[in-house]
Amino acid sequence: MSSGYFGPFGGRFVAETLVPALEELERAYETIVPSAEFQAELRKRLSEYVGRPTPLTPAERLRAIYDPSGDRLARLLLKREDLCHTGAHKINNALGQMLLAKRMGKQRIIAETGAGQHGVATATACAVLGLPCEVYMGELDVARQAPNVARMRMLGAKVIPVSSGSRTLKDAMNEAMRDWVTHVGTTYYCVGSAAGPHPYPSLVRDLQRVIGDEIRAVLPSPDAVVACIGGGSNAIGAFAAFIPDSKVRLFGVEAAGLGVDTDKHAATLGRGRVGVLHGSKSYVLCDDDGQIIEPHSISAGLDYPGVGPEHAELHRSGRATYLSATDDEALAAVKLVARQEGILVALETAHAFAALPRVLDRLSEAGVTRATVVVCVSGRGDKDLSTLLDRFAGELEEGGR
Repeated sequence: MSSGYFGPFGGRFVAETLVPALEELERAYETIVPSAEFQAELRKRLSEYVGRPTPLTPAERLRAIYDPSGDRLARLLLKREDLCHTGAHKINNALGQMLLAKRMGKQRIIAETGAGQHGVATATACAVLGLPCEVYMGELDVARQAPNVARMRMLGAKVIPVSSGSRTLKDAMNEAMRDWVTHVGTTYYCVGSAAGPHPYPSLVRDLQRVIGDEIRAVLPSPDAVVACIGGGSNAIGAFAAFIPDSKVRLFGVEAAGLGVDTDKHAATLGRGRVGVLHGSKSYVLCDDDGQIIEPHSISAGLDYPGVGPEHAELHRSGRATYLSATDDEALAAVKLVARQEGILVALETAHAFAALPRVLDRLSEAGVTRATVVVCVSGRGDKDLSTLLDRFAGELEEGGR
């Protein structure tokens, strides 16, 4: 990477008003984040507050379903980010950025959120560090992620519903950036994914790479690492430690929504084209005139028409493979994982499980047999219960299978 670029992707495409703030953040990223003092405090809080390291849980019952003969899948291991404080990987990034914001002397924190987990994580980090917090969230996501909205408010954050556009993550990010332009001197914008203008994609990756570093400490060279991907923070966190090791195959799973051949999906790498969104050059969902196409996914956290620039480069270079799974496949995967492993995963995470048969096909095509596969369980599914109850109405009778 050079000057905020990953191959041809990345950069800083923003209003002039934001350039000084991004340059200030870049200096802080280059000087404060690597310092021994900052790293020691971050490690201490990740251990004592977040609950790291998270375990690698064997999923033998699930493995037996995906590969009954054991010829293709020797081990299936789950990286349990759902066991972090707040219930998702988002706290790794939010806590790190809030520690940085405090050292930079920022007096006000804003964030955007889709599924609500980044909003909850930012509100949590702000509460423990004594910082004020405001979170932008699309009205549609406010409705479908009500438990997380309540959690943010209980933590002292102000949740600001966004009524423009599709009323989802893209629009929340638009409003957060407008706010930042207006209050750039005193405000720190805590970006939740590995997207946005430089240095955010690199900063978020470095704060999330603890996921992959912990996997590698236990399992130095798995055959494959699999993660769901919207903007891409949990995936790049899981991938980062393994990118230099070509023997480890990397699989990201996007949201196919109602199908990638429809106009109701969020498969940016599979169906998008190169463009600029939210200050960064990457793949985006847009029409022939360059206008952003509204994405669709049953999972609020994957409902985004862009993707982080490092993922765009991993896709272009072929270092990582990006698949997709539909809403229906994700719903089926939630039920399967819950009833086989006793783990209620987030709808985002469920996409990774839904694509496992295709991952195994790709490994077999590459000559890999009896593979060891790690799936990043990016978050728990409590937040999605209302959606699940609506979709499975009449099916979830007490004691029913």
